[in-house]
Amino acid sequence: MQLLTRSQGLMILYFISSSSIPTGTSSEPLDVPLEGTQEKETLLAKSPGPESPSGKPIVAASTPILSAPLTISTPDAAPASSQASPLVSGPVSAPVSAAAPISSNPSSTIPPLVPANGKVNATFVTLARNTDLWEIVKSIRHVEDRFNRNYHYDWVFLNDKPFDSEFKKVTTALVSGKTHYGEIPQEHWSFPEWIDQDKARKVREDMHERKIIYGDSTSYRHMCRFESGFFFRQPLMNQYEWYWRVEPSIELYCDIAYDPFKYMQDHGKKYSFVISLYEYVETIPTLWDSAKKFMKKHPGHIVEGNAMDWLSDDKGVTYNHCHFWSNFEIGNLNWLRSPAYLDYFDTLDKDGGFFYERWGDAPVHSIAAALLLKKEEIHFFDDIAYYHVPFTHCPTGEQRRLDLKCSCNPSENFDWKGYSCTTRFFDLLKLPKPEGYELQQD
Repeated sequence: MQLLTRSQGLMILYFISSSSIPTGTSSEPLDVPLEGTQEKETLLAKSPGPESPSGKPIVAASTPILSAPLTISTPDAAPASSQASPLVSGPVSAPVSAAAPISSNPSSTIPPLVPANGKVNATFVTLARNTDLWEIVKSIRHVEDRFNRNYHYDWVFLNDKPFDSEFKKVTTALVSGKTHYGEIPQEHWSFPEWIDQDKARKVREDMHERKIIYGDSTSYRHMCRFESGFFFRQPLMNQYEWYWRVEPSIELYCDIAYDPFKYMQDHGKKYSFVISLYEYVETIPTLWDSAKKFMKKHPGHIVEGNAMDWLSDDKGVTYNHCHFWSNFEIGNLNWLRSPAYLDYFDTLDKDGGFFYERWGDAPVHSIAAALLLKKEEIHFFDDIAYYHVPFTHCPTGEQRRLDLKCSCNPSENFDWKGYSCTTRFFDLLKLPKPEGYELQQD
């Protein structure tokens, strides 16, 4: 197992931010490895990143885990439903009966895992290629088995090429809600007219020489721009108010005993995360400059009581590189469709950093959430235990893990490590840290 020293900093594999990447519209070969390939493991420590705040070594390729229980009331279980939603382009699934309560412990306040009829207007959304089929199948099984088999939410699949019949047939058979398949228009997966493509090519060549992860990839840049500004504008997404982003090869380690969509809606939340960390600084040298340009141009969009202090240690002069790991997101689509977010994305897009640097959608979303939302509108889902190579979130509390039938190893938790920004989030909202968190620090 290779360790990253303080001088090397963190090389957090930005495939982490979004790894299901359809082939680009250019003629270049696909230059982003598929989920589960060993190539990813070899990339973990190739390039230097920002210095660790703790100054301690980081296990670069281990499976760290996420955090601790929040001091919030347990969401109520949704009412039972006797009928599953029909599938699209496939057979109708049989009705799903109510599952037994997940714990017989009388002291447990976890609601039973039951079907729902009071669902909110929400969908899962996945960006994938046809060649990602068997990796996304693993993700679907985790999501269905741990949650959606009892709620039957829809699932939207997006690709810059047409999905083939096998992809549709297999995924439709696995998803308990309706499945929808969309092809991304070329204007959302190509160079905008204001980009100097010769300049962009030279940047890719330079990043390749400096061994910056995905630094020479065109398709990766198209993906990051799409996830930052266009996934929520796809026609198939227009019918929904909430989304849950799912990547190929993720794992869910605990039963989800309530409806996270409904929890977000009922508690005034608009963006959520399970893992946070520091971005690889050489990929975003001018991102904060563009963000400050937006703030100066649109001061009315910056809300009072925001999370600026999570982003910056000096009231916004500089960016500390914290971001929410966007391969997991549950969020409000109407917020992304708002004039504030669209003005923010347009400012960044016109500055060209998706192509002249290698801006990822994770810091783009994170900066937006921290500036445009009140800090209380951002939610940390402690009880959604999650893995995406190479990091894990596993609830810190033992009783919670037992109640939720978790299969994660708490010794791998990433939440309280030196490169996690979750401690900053707890401090910002003045949330008590869970018992035992000290044992999981570096």
